[in-house]
Amino acid sequence: MKMLSILLATTGLALSVGSAAFAQEKATVAFLMPDQASTRYEQHDYPGFKAEMEKLCSTCTVIYQNANADVALQQQQFNSVIAQGAKVIVLDPVDSAAAAALVEIAHSQDVKVIAYDRPIPDKPADYYVSFDNQGIGKAIAQSLVDHLKAKGVPDGAGVLEINGSPTDAAAGLIRDGIHEALSASPYKTLAEFDTPEWAPPKAQEWAAGQITRFGDQIKGIVAANDGTGGGAIAALKAAGVKEMPPVTGNDATIAALQLIISGDQYNTISKPSEIVAAAAANVAVKLLKGETPESTQKLYETPSQLFVPAVVTAENIKAEIFDKGINKPEEVCTGEYVDGCRKLGIIK
Repeated sequence: MKMLSILLATTGLALSVGSAAFAQEKATVAFLMPDQASTRYEQHDYPGFKAEMEKLCSTCTVIYQNANADVALQQQQFNSVIAQGAKVIVLDPVDSAAAAALVEIAHSQDVKVIAYDRPIPDKPADYYVSFDNQGIGKAIAQSLVDHLKAKGVPDGAGVLEINGSPTDAAAGLIRDGIHEALSASPYKTLAEFDTPEWAPPKAQEWAAGQITRFGDQIKGIVAANDGTGGGAIAALKAAGVKEMPPVTGNDATIAALQLIISGDQYNTISKPSEIVAAAAANVAVKLLKGETPESTQKLYETPSQLFVPAVVTAENIKAEIFDKGINKPEEVCTGEYVDGCRKLGIIK
């Protein structure tokens, strides 16, 4: 009888473990992105995440949704994926402060949250994976400062600063990095702007006003991403500025790479989103298994993995983008950009 009891208990344990393993293999994971102002989420982040999840857990279900810069919509999507059984949610928040409440909701239902790209300062998530955003801000600004010095732009000359969304904690980190580089430089910041929702038209509108205000005092523009940088370039062109000041960017979008090739944009940041997306998928699977993912540091009390990106200019665009296979020449070297690609050795 005793042996039977042990056998039943052991069998029950085996069934329990087997059921848990089956549940893990059939788990649902959600990938919730913040906006459509940047093309990266549909073109790079989600495909990268989905591909890695298929490698690691082919029977898992992946739900993808984009909030289109709407805080309320993202909250609805968050609640919806929990109702659909998501056990891990990868969240790139529209509003980093508002996302703290979402983490609380998830944790109350034993759902894990991976903060993605943008941190959640007010409530520790289970993990945070991103590129080093403060490092990005410092890198693009320092690259611009070095370029201005090399061109012989005199000390005391002015630059504009176009930051990202005021509700995005990652934008705040990029801004801090920009401030760090500019404050140590011999150049002064004429004005700065936090771009609502990272929207390029809003960056363009603000830049147009500053061009009217400061004119040729503007010797450079530090823009926090390619969209805002593109907005600034559009404003400069619309104003008929003959000697274009160098403009920074971040994300290495195809449009930005083309602007660098044409000479309209000075730099961008190459940070293949697939790298971070794949890392998030690996963390998600470990959390599903009940494991503790390794982390290199903590940010906002959250175990974190931060990747170091590369600054791209016309001088190294061939080596960093095309030789590494991040983009193919036929994707970028089209129409009016063919001649520029030839001059830079990207195509023959």
